[in-house]
Amino acid sequence: MKTAVIFGGSGFIGSHFSQYLLDHGLVEKVLVLDVVSLDKGRITEAYATYTASDKIVFIEQDVREDIDVIIEGEISLIANFAAIHREPGHENHEYYETNILGAENVCHWASAVGCNNIIFTSSIAPYGPSESARDESSVPIPATAYGGSKLVAEKIHQIWQAKGIDSRKLAIVRPGVVFGAGEGGNVSRLVKATLKKYFFYMGNKSTRKAGTYVKELCHAMWWVLENKTEDGVAVFNMSMNPGPTIEEYVTTICKVADVKSFIPSVPFWMLLGVSYLIDPVAKVLKISQPISPVRIRKLVKSNNIIPTFLHDHGYEYQFTFTEAMADWKKDKPSEWT
Repeated sequence: MKTAVIFGGSGFIGSHFSQYLLDHGLVEKVLVLDVVSLDKGRITEAYATYTASDKIVFIEQDVREDIDVIIEGEISLIANFAAIHREPGHENHEYYETNILGAENVCHWASAVGCNNIIFTSSIAPYGPSESARDESSVPIPATAYGGSKLVAEKIHQIWQAKGIDSRKLAIVRPGVVFGAGEGGNVSRLVKATLKKYFFYMGNKSTRKAGTYVKELCHAMWWVLENKTEDGVAVFNMSMNPGPTIEEYVTTICKVADVKSFIPSVPFWMLLGVSYLIDPVAKVLKISQPISPVRIRKLVKSNNIIPTFLHDHGYEYQFTFTEAMADWKKDKPSEWT
């Protein structure tokens, strides 16, 4: 029986990738190792069917601790999606403790159980902020603890592969913002803000934000691991090509939702000032709100990441931008109201 083990598998990407592997008959069983079980709001009908038949099994595991899980049979694939990634939301040391210790422990366990295939989700954060286009040949210059910890974690996985250079395969993906059913992140907030008419441009219509649909990401990760790791390791960016502008995101959201929406523009400094007034009050009252200073600044900075590896290797995208958004709306219409 072919079994996949997904660390951090209860998260957004992990839940979709579990279903992808089973839907396409790539494995017969998925073991989800995480500190928490899957949020019920993310479970599709198909996913629930897989869990009911024990094709997806949850095992509690913190990757910051030694992994001593014993699994019978062949482990054909390990996917390491476990990470602390929300920015803002954590102290600097938390990113390093989880992302680096997690990489070390997962790779050690992979060696112990004899699994020769790993997929690791990194991030575009190691590139650092820049308005210039970046691809896989660009020198990483991380500017945050998250970006720095992810870059170190990449190297840890590459060391694992080098220790079995003739037999081990490693795919490292650096995705832009990943959107889709159950995301609950930046693009979900943009959808809500656009449809509820409280989104404002602030001189950022042309700001590019590298992004990809979660189902496209799942397909690309498997495609690269299986077909494009001739040298044992493939590091690739994952985004639409080119990454859409903020205006293109908003226009596509309105098109898919079949709404006409006038989007006003306000000065950046004004919205940033308001965020500085609201944020400390929200923190004291423990209220979740979408206009923290960190998020406001990110909205005007481009993440112009180019997926050169995929382009050069002839990857064929499964979804256009509009098709991806429409598929998300079909899967989770409640997230588009």
